[in-house]
Amino acid sequence: MVVGDSTAGVVLLVVLTAIVTVVNGNSEGDALVALRHSLTDPNNVLDSWDSTLVNPCTWFHITCNQDSHVTRVDLGNTNLSGVLVPELGKLEHLQYLELYKNNIHGTIPAELGNLKNLISLDLYNNSLTGIIPPTLGKLQSLIFLRLNNNHLVGKIPRELVNVSTLKVVDVSTNDLCGTIPTKGPFEHIPLSNFANNPRLEGPELEGLARYDTNCI
Repeated sequence: MVVGDSTAGVVLLVVLTAIVTVVNGNSEGDALVALRHSLTDPNNVLDSWDSTLVNPCTWFHITCNQDSHVTRVDLGNTNLSGVLVPELGKLEHLQYLELYKNNIHGTIPAELGNLKNLISLDLYNNSLTGIIPPTLGKLQSLIFLRLNNNHLVGKIPRELVNVSTLKVVDVSTNDLCGTIPTKGPFEHIPLSNFANNPRLEGPELEGLARYDTNCI
């Protein structure tokens, strides 16, 4: 009976592990399928994104780790248009989200702040509108944040000064307002990375320049 119970336990564990793997894979696949449905793809670069597969690791422009979790989405300069979807926040193992040089419009989903392993967020050269989500301040692995050449408005979120890993921040050529942060990682970001924001004031000075100056 002990041997039988042990064997049954092993079988149950294997089955449960398989179920968890499928669920995880489908969760990530579903998130990417939601993105595909929100995009117009004239060059058919997303044709391999087959929603019937257990996970998206065989799709073009997707990279997975050894555990079959999505770590990269590489869709830069692929002539895509449409909007980003909040489901992207479910890609919890994602390290690189590369969607630069497309025709993507709409807002940056606040749910991207759930991507705790994200290293690079490259959304530059699109037509994005709305604010830079303060939730991006939760991305404690983020090194590269490139949002330049869009139509973003509002303040540069002060939550970003707490992301100590940040090395590159470029928000130039938008319609941001207020003052430029000077604390934390922003201490070493060149002012050229904030250029061409007509309503953006110079670097904030403690006690001298209000954070919300010229910012509605």
